[in-house]
Amino acid sequence: METAAKISGFAKFAWFTLAYNILVILWGVFLRASKSGDGCGQHWLTCQGEMIPSAPELKTIIEFSHRMTTGPAFVLVVIVVILAFRQFEKGSLVRKAALASLVFIVTEVLIGGVLVLTGNTAETLTAERPFLAIGHLINSFLLLASLTLTTWYAGDRGTISFAGPRKPIILIAVAAVGILLVGTSGSVAALSNMLFPASTLAEGIARDFSASSNILLKLRISHPILSIATSVYLVFLAGWLNSLSGRKRTVNRSSNILTVIVIAQVAFGALTLLTLAPILMQVGHLLLAALLWISFILLSANFLSRPEQS
Repeated sequence: METAAKISGFAKFAWFTLAYNILVILWGVFLRASKSGDGCGQHWLTCQGEMIPSAPELKTIIEFSHRMTTGPAFVLVVIVVILAFRQFEKGSLVRKAALASLVFIVTEVLIGGVLVLTGNTAETLTAERPFLAIGHLINSFLLLASLTLTTWYAGDRGTISFAGPRKPIILIAVAAVGILLVGTSGSVAALSNMLFPASTLAEGIARDFSASSNILLKLRISHPILSIATSVYLVFLAGWLNSLSGRKRTVNRSSNILTVIVIAQVAFGALTLLTLAPILMQVGHLLLAALLWISFILLSANFLSRPEQS
């Protein structure tokens, strides 16, 4: 059996890796929102055909610095996997979650490479770009989920069991799908805001309902609708799971944290809409979305946890 010291040390490093990957994702939002994604041209892994750009513009510096942050993110996940295999027994769920994190960090890098090599950056709009943006968002969330579960399992909290009543499991699954749908609609809304900026809120709303508008603008209205519906659902689900668990300490804490973040996200989202989504608001909005997703994963894990069989 793993020692408490090893578990604690590994969990701390895994939490650090999770936090660092969130920062990398947020820098990617800044990269996209600042229209700097073509700063290195259609070159990957090089930048403008060079390993280090010799005469960089501002957007090249932004793009190159983002690439420089992805390297350590990948290395950190690899270290997590190595430590998981060294410190935890064969068949350990820590190992499995860590391996899943490695898979998703690889696909995260590859999707970024595809965006660059196909020229789907900055203000370029192609038929496949919305789908690449959605795929990138979903992959990022799956990466965060895998790293979160790696830290959770490393905390020696037991195992997740799907035995028992089906209703809570179904409702948790519906919530997960709802959060991902909100995230994907948000990625489409962010893309349309960048490509088709409006000078006023009234102008933006008018474009959403104009028959001549691009399909991305017409889809943008789905984001606030899905956000509100999913937020209400999450608040009630969190309270219900907390009550159903008998207000188990870990579930109670996770439920309260998720509820607070959901409310904060709704308020921040409204403010982002009213201010026409400046870059810093977009970064803050995604940060809250990532924290909401992580909190939901932890609530679900704590609710479904059962003591691990010896």
